[in-house]
Amino acid sequence: MEIIRQAELSLREIFAGFEDIAYENQAKVLKAFQKQRIREYHFNPSTGYGYGDMGRDTLEDIYADIFAAEDALVRSQLVSGTHAISACLFGLLRTGDRLLSITGSPYDTLASIIGRDKKNRGTLVERGITYEEIALKEMGEPDMQAISQAISEDITMVLIQRSRGYNLRPSLDVDEIAALIKLAKEKSPDTIVMVDNCYGEFTDYREPSQCGADITAGSLIKNPGGGLAPSGGYIVGKRDLVEQVAFHITAPGLGKKLGASLLNNRLLYQGLFLAPHVVLQALKGAALLAHVFEQLGYRAFPKWNEKRGDIVQAIQLNDSQEVLNFCQIIQSSSPVDCDVRLEYAELPGYDDEIVMAAGTFVQGSSIEMSCDAPLREPYCAFIQGGLTYEHCRYVAMNLLESFALKSK
Repeated sequence: MEIIRQAELSLREIFAGFEDIAYENQAKVLKAFQKQRIREYHFNPSTGYGYGDMGRDTLEDIYADIFAAEDALVRSQLVSGTHAISACLFGLLRTGDRLLSITGSPYDTLASIIGRDKKNRGTLVERGITYEEIALKEMGEPDMQAISQAISEDITMVLIQRSRGYNLRPSLDVDEIAALIKLAKEKSPDTIVMVDNCYGEFTDYREPSQCGADITAGSLIKNPGGGLAPSGGYIVGKRDLVEQVAFHITAPGLGKKLGASLLNNRLLYQGLFLAPHVVLQALKGAALLAHVFEQLGYRAFPKWNEKRGDIVQAIQLNDSQEVLNFCQIIQSSSPVDCDVRLEYAELPGYDDEIVMAAGTFVQGSSIEMSCDAPLREPYCAFIQGGLTYEHCRYVAMNLLESFALKSK
């Protein structure tokens, strides 16, 4: 605890910066709720086709307002962030179109959807969509010169991945995303710019859609669900693009008009209201873990005092067993499934075996304290989330007790 207290003294200014961002985002969310004059009846579920679901439609208006977008699609039927991103790609791209990733290789599950390296059935590549990517520079930043040369009017969509995935490259902050969007639009104004915003919501004063992104997508069991949303994803952006994606998800001509809530909308509303505060807890926890592990001699990505573009904290460890031990301590420090023993295993959409620590109230929720890692070099644990800073602090203490003793 003394190590943690000393770390917190060093982190005071960092924490204060996080708190300023959280306050501004909380005010933005609150004003969006007040603008829509939310009542208890907005929380009621709907069934069947979901025609006239006022709670669903109003929630989408709130998302559009918060993200400064023309329209939004917020549905529990979107089962994950990857599903929301996939819906955008398949809904907006046609045979002969060209997709260009300007932030290097996408993370594992998205790469399998694109079909970059595999001959899976139903991928973008199998459907005749050309995929290209611009490698990141040596230090992990986007190669602005190469991007400028690659973007032309025949590029249908530019894809920007905000978070690091299972990679040690830096996540992108909003200023960096804004610069990429500006460059893309200068080279080809009609090219669609899409941002994978997973893990990045409410970590900055602005969102990508406020910086010119045409369409942005993410998961409700990450930042914007605030730990309460039981499932779902969101898509925000230009009205015609959101409509086109909605036609893909349901049927042409039907789109957003269908889709019953089925569950109590209160969880989505209240989770969104809590999201800026919960993201603050996760950011503070990530910075604390970075600080204490750097003190032990491990490499942290980002470092404790570096700017953050998302809630993910990577710690590079010495070998696969040390990664497994790290994840096991997080699992054992969880409120749910604390007695589960972890191991590496094959998971759909991943090339390598994966270990996942997730003793969460919502299965797979990564706004709750969770950690996962692929069985490959460099051996890194990727930590995300934390509903309360106190839980993050408790996890840090347990990790320190194990790793500090080992280092002695």
